[in-house]
Amino acid sequence: MAGFINALPGAMSQGLIWGIMAIGLYITYRLLELSDLTVDGSFCTGGAVCAMMLVAGYNVWIAMLVAFLAGMAAGLVTGFFHTKLGIPAILAGILTQLGLWSVNLAIMGMKANQALNVNNYDMLVSLRYLQDVTKGTRSFVQHPLFTVGLFTVGIILALYWFFGTELGASIRATGANGNMARAQGINTNMNKLLGLMLSNGLVALSGALLSQYQSFADINMGRGAIVIGLAAIIIGDVAFGKLFRNFGLKLMAVSIGAVIYYVVIQAVISLLDINSNYLKLISALIVAVFLAVPNLHGTHHKRTVKAGKENTHA
Repeated sequence: MAGFINALPGAMSQGLIWGIMAIGLYITYRLLELSDLTVDGSFCTGGAVCAMMLVAGYNVWIAMLVAFLAGMAAGLVTGFFHTKLGIPAILAGILTQLGLWSVNLAIMGMKANQALNVNNYDMLVSLRYLQDVTKGTRSFVQHPLFTVGLFTVGIILALYWFFGTELGASIRATGANGNMARAQGINTNMNKLLGLMLSNGLVALSGALLSQYQSFADINMGRGAIVIGLAAIIIGDVAFGKLFRNFGLKLMAVSIGAVIYYVVIQAVISLLDINSNYLKLISALIVAVFLAVPNLHGTHHKRTVKAGKENTHA
């Protein structure tokens, strides 16, 4: 239990970082209703670009901006495959993700990983900062929970504003009913393109934060990102779907869902003393459980209603 409590701030920090990725995925998965698998590649792209920019001596904010733009470029490629070439979204994402493997290696100088020494570079977040705040050698404002929390709130506010504009509303209309949107003169293909770009830009931004937090970028850091993102979306919907009706609150629920996911993972590993090599299996089981909850709840509700009707007739 002591080990779990000590690891809790780190798990929550990682959850918030991955929550930004999940918010990006929410745009395609829920708003546009597109299955975009680009995220496994664009997440790593963001981390790789940010790491190499920092190594080259650029300011961390410039590195983050370029990482965001690189993610948007990845989304642009997927969008082009889907909207211009007519390739189904899921296959377009797979093609882009496959190509990004080589691109990400090239970004890192054909190396599988790139280290970032926290003593040599000014970074926004770091596991070292978390430890320093705990020891009292750094201010609380540099704690990853505080920094990434502010980042998350800023992103949610920006998205809330954007999707309330005419362009943002047209993107949401495209996902809600593409045929009706086209009938209203909305360019649905352009909206899908913009949505994919914005989504992957946020995913890459999350990857950039994670590379800083863990002090390295790795070619495999995005593997399974789609699973974590979907888990966060489903957990947030199951836990807060009936309470959070506002669009901004729904985005917040996705972020909280990512935190819950990582806390559960940490609890399973710490409390049950399970080998970390089983992490992928544990992740798959946790996601399966949360995916099944809405269906099981609906089945139970139908059975309850049916039993009530039978008792009434009896």
